[in-house]
Amino acid sequence: MVDHDLKSPFLSSQPSDLPHLILSVHDSDSSIEQSNNHNHVPNTSSRNPFEFIGSDGLFVPAPSTLDPFRNDTPNIEGLYELIKIVICLPIAIVRLVLFGVCLSIGYVATKIALLGWKDKHNPMPRWRSRLMWVTRGCTRCILFSFGICCFAGFFGGGGRGSYHWIKRKGKLAPREIAPIVVSNHVSYIDPIFYFFEFFPTIVASDSHDAMPFVGTIIRAMQVIYVNRFSPSSRKHAVNEIKRKASCGRFPRVLLFPEGTTTNGKVLISFQLGAFIPGYAVQPVIVRYPHVHFDQSWGDVSLGMLMFRMFTQFHNFMEVEYLPIVSPLDNCKENPAQFAKRTSHAIASALNVVQTNHSYGDLMLLVKASELKQVKPSSYMVEMAKVESLFHISGLEAVNFLDKFLSMNPDASSFVFSFCNGEFQYMFQITLSFHSGRVKFNDFLRAFRLRTCTLSEELFGFLDAEKNGSITFKQFLYGSAHVMKQPLFQQSCELAFAQCDTSGCNQISEQELGDTIRLAIPDYDEDEIHELFSIFDMGGGGSVSKDNFLSCLRLNPLLIALFKPCLVPRGSSQVDQGILEEIV
Repeated sequence: MVDHDLKSPFLSSQPSDLPHLILSVHDSDSSIEQSNNHNHVPNTSSRNPFEFIGSDGLFVPAPSTLDPFRNDTPNIEGLYELIKIVICLPIAIVRLVLFGVCLSIGYVATKIALLGWKDKHNPMPRWRSRLMWVTRGCTRCILFSFGICCFAGFFGGGGRGSYHWIKRKGKLAPREIAPIVVSNHVSYIDPIFYFFEFFPTIVASDSHDAMPFVGTIIRAMQVIYVNRFSPSSRKHAVNEIKRKASCGRFPRVLLFPEGTTTNGKVLISFQLGAFIPGYAVQPVIVRYPHVHFDQSWGDVSLGMLMFRMFTQFHNFMEVEYLPIVSPLDNCKENPAQFAKRTSHAIASALNVVQTNHSYGDLMLLVKASELKQVKPSSYMVEMAKVESLFHISGLEAVNFLDKFLSMNPDASSFVFSFCNGEFQYMFQITLSFHSGRVKFNDFLRAFRLRTCTLSEELFGFLDAEKNGSITFKQFLYGSAHVMKQPLFQQSCELAFAQCDTSGCNQISEQELGDTIRLAIPDYDEDEIHELFSIFDMGGGGSVSKDNFLSCLRLNPLLIALFKPCLVPRGSSQVDQGILEEIV
């Protein structure tokens, strides 16, 4: 080995006349913009165009890098998995037959148990409940058909030795102590296990009632149906949870407070239905240890998930009953704080992080997938936090996503140029990736705006990073922030009144144009017509007050176009006197 002192370099410098390589990196988007004059780069002004309705600026949190719905093994990959599937195909056929037979027997037994029973408000009669043991036995065989072996203790027994490969820890508390059970939700296997384990009353989406076989079976569990988008339905569900939890003749009430399945690697935000009644709850956690096959029902179809389960040698499941969590202050604890303590107990036992994702994020993920976006998970925004801050629903967020995707969020790319000085050749490599960002020109096109100071201020308001493009999270936060402002609704009504110069409770294209030109004086007739088409939802040639207000709720950023007719000259706020007169 050659000795080196501390001052001498390990690599000797090369003579300057030897060939060298030059590497240049260019953002292809910026290169294109420089070569096309029509691609205007906005001046990211810090002026707030919504100060007149009470806005004090917009803050958008950094995007989360976690995807709680991503399955680790969505596809069949690797030689080992292929060989295993080929070997297990005959076993899968037997399992499928067993699954079908057990489901059919359980379905028939459940139909008999429900036959002639009309008093669904009261607990199921004892003889009907005993008949449901046939169905419960069938669910145990269904677990076995999915490769979750449980022959040990089949004809009795309990405790930790009841299952061969279902590892159980802890015990189910007596019903009179904890009438409500809450669990994390990872797979469709969860409710099947709980159905056999203690035959609970569950809270489920009303859409489940129409599912073949499943709808009939969960009706026998005296299910509490809820439409998550209906406030009255949610209120009724909470009342039913309280009523059934308070009556010892009903089974325990089981809820999955996350509201949907996740991959089990995080715990998403809890809904409050289990905690509003103020009864003690027992948290239960389920795990599915795996190496080659992830059983979580995330972004995988039900058919593929069942096929993969049928073609495993066996699948593993662990269940742990945690200590009871009781409300503090004699059942007067705030439900949100009660839910927070319970979710913390579950997350700690699972050793996972908690996030602000919710079912609304799954709706956004599904919508982006349906519209063939390159990276659908990039459109999740941690909807629980959005709902808490701005009080908008998942359905409203999906509507905003529709609007954002109409702006054609692009894929960014970088061009790497290589040049060798000696031989005088150059070649380029272009690497593309999905950015999910919207540029200024696409923003203008979607809102039928033109390049001007106001449109630059609108875009700059959303562009929190001041890099000339916006994400869906920035667009959603900005739109929701505007809608939340105390003067937004009144300003919308006042804007209609100011536009309706004829007093006929309808706005014509001419009237809208006259008002808009106060904000953008050089708007031509064609541009006014394009903008009018956004408000004229029915295509009738005039805009009613309801349509006008609905349009601004769907496109709240457009309220800035009416600022000149709402704010007196020299003022920064909407004229309160006019508001009182109009509203």
